[in-house]
Amino acid sequence: MKRSQIAAQLYTVRDFLKTPEDIQASLKKVADIGYQAVQISGMGPIPEADLVAMCKDLGLVICATHEPSDTVLDNPQAVVDRLAKLECRYTAYPFPRGIDFADQACVDNLVAKLDAAGALLRANGQVLTYHNHANEFVKMANGQTALEYIYAHTKAENLQAELDLHWVQRGGGNPASWVKKYSGRQPLIHLKDFTVDAKGTPFFAEIGNGTLEWDEILPTADAAGVEWFIVEQDVCPGDPFESLAISFAYLSKRAS
Repeated sequence: MKRSQIAAQLYTVRDFLKTPEDIQASLKKVADIGYQAVQISGMGPIPEADLVAMCKDLGLVICATHEPSDTVLDNPQAVVDRLAKLECRYTAYPFPRGIDFADQACVDNLVAKLDAAGALLRANGQVLTYHNHANEFVKMANGQTALEYIYAHTKAENLQAELDLHWVQRGGGNPASWVKKYSGRQPLIHLKDFTVDAKGTPFFAEIGNGTLEWDEILPTADAAGVEWFIVEQDVCPGDPFESLAISFAYLSKRAS
């Protein structure tokens, strides 16, 4: 992992992305931390050309986006068009909203739509990935987890992985093992730490402040061909920019 491969998921600072002025100020804070790339998500309306210009002025690469789940499935051409405007190759299906993993027909419909959307993006030189949470670790009738089923029933060239390692752990998986499992199929990876409070309730932590085995995970991700190591923290204990800074400092010490 190189320092230039470490990106900030802007969803982390979504409360500070309401207006173009907010976005400009927040991008500068992210760049000042040391990040050289961002993933676009959770921000208010702004013309794509303006966003691209802001990022370029600050030396930030737009490495990926998250697009609305329904748009990915039902209007993938809109995703193609937006990525082109953002000069960005990668996006992710962010969350299986309304998907019942106990309903085989529902899952098969999801899989078919993901594969079709990914094929359209691929035809335009773009890449669709899947961003998991813990609910994809429910077991299907055939004994596979829902996440395994999704990847097994889509073509790798149409659907890549964006493994979220906190949610892998919360779902009962071993993060390093899952990274290795999808070696060569995961250009993006979401990094955030995992810990529990005194009552045993799991919650999010800055990288290095939790229980995930980063000394095993990071080399495994490198070997698996991960291109972008994206820092995301869904909920922060205080200032989310400080959380991004803590995680960046930890990763930077381990970057080549």
